[in-house]
Amino acid sequence: MPLFVVGTITNVSTSNPVAALTFDDGPDPVFTPLLLDVLKKHRTKATFFMVGKAAERHPDIVKEVAVAGHAIGNHSWDHPSFPLITGRERRAQIQACEKAIAPYGQRLFRPPYGDQNLLSRLEALWLGYQVIMYSLTAVDWLDHDADWMKNQVMSRIQNGSIILFHDSLFQYRDNRYADREPMLNALDMLLKELCGRFTFVTIPELISQGRPQRTYWIKTTDINILNERSGPYGEPRQYSRVQ
Repeated sequence: MPLFVVGTITNVSTSNPVAALTFDDGPDPVFTPLLLDVLKKHRTKATFFMVGKAAERHPDIVKEVAVAGHAIGNHSWDHPSFPLITGRERRAQIQACEKAIAPYGQRLFRPPYGDQNLLSRLEALWLGYQVIMYSLTAVDWLDHDADWMKNQVMSRIQNGSIILFHDSLFQYRDNRYADREPMLNALDMLLKELCGRFTFVTIPELISQGRPQRTYWIKTTDINILNERSGPYGEPRQYSRVQ
């Protein structure tokens, strides 16, 4: 099967100094508005991959993100690992999130945890979605300070990069990871240092400026790690086996 069918978009081949900032797991009532302020300060557009359950709780923030000119993508209803649930549930997850982010959502999907297999990829395609992963991450879900995260991105960014950040963490191993202030500080410093060198655009805009690069991306997070997680949206899912 050709890579353009089974592959996941990770970056775009382009000679233009453009890149895409992406933010997963929101919207968050505290940190997403603060993030919008940072992006507005630097006149930057981004793409938000929202979790349906959070979007349903905060529709005003979903609208605020869209009105500000950012793109909104689908990040499932309640953030399960897609290879560890049934195909029927995977499709229901995408469709429920689609309703929660309507009418602002675009046909862009990012699997939670970056976990996917061939079947989940084909199901998203069948539902009319492009699966968007990333070529670079700030690793902002761990104990890194703002300088570390800024340098992590600065040292690796290239034309056409798709960069992963989180404006919220839907689930985490410890409450301290929920704080997004270090990420916001890192982003503010990053955009200041890259001003005039890179233009940050939404995913649809980035794809229009070059040739999407695809990777055969297969990944499943360890069940024991997933089962340690908790979050603000009720009891976390407990995984017992591959279904």
